[in-house]
Amino acid sequence: MTSYLPIVSQLSHLSHSEKTRILNELFEPCPDLTQYLIPLIFADSREYDSYGTLIEEIRRQLMVLAHRYQDVPTPELKETIEAIVGAHPRLGTPKKTGLSSHSRNEQKTLNGGDPGLAKRLTNLNEEYEEAFPGLRYVVFVNGRSRPIIMEDMKRRIERNDCGAEILDSFNAMCDIALDRAAKFGAKL
Repeated sequence: MTSYLPIVSQLSHLSHSEKTRILNELFEPCPDLTQYLIPLIFADSREYDSYGTLIEEIRRQLMVLAHRYQDVPTPELKETIEAIVGAHPRLGTPKKTGLSSHSRNEQKTLNGGDPGLAKRLTNLNEEYEEAFPGLRYVVFVNGRSRPIIMEDMKRRIERNDCGAEILDSFNAMCDIALDRAAKFGAKL
């Protein structure tokens, strides 16, 4: 299937499968994410004037989900959040593993180079996932180097705040989606 983003004003009129495809282009493919978002962001055939507006509405809905979990951490909410955040690949994952083409391009600065730094990043991924079971470290890489990303990862591990991690992850996912939409040439 060809990658493209249709005119944003047409989104509410598209099929469920096409809406899913678009969200999978902007975010990592995740059935839990699309199942949660599609009924909310396209309720009453809601239309958007830009992909930026759409993604900011998605950010708002993800913040609602995160705050609901912080208020009443039910197992169902925890599973949904873990599935959404866990859809993102580990940073620095070798190219041979199943990265989406978007993730592969976004992580170019993290792959290759010094094997010692790669091993440290792998260890930090493991440390992060041990500190925050069910979550994956998500950040908008945006060309930042491994040492800068690893410092941020260490800071977030030391902060030891699962609620803040969920918020940071959801915000990073939306920042990544904005960047992807811009790369498609979408109006933000």
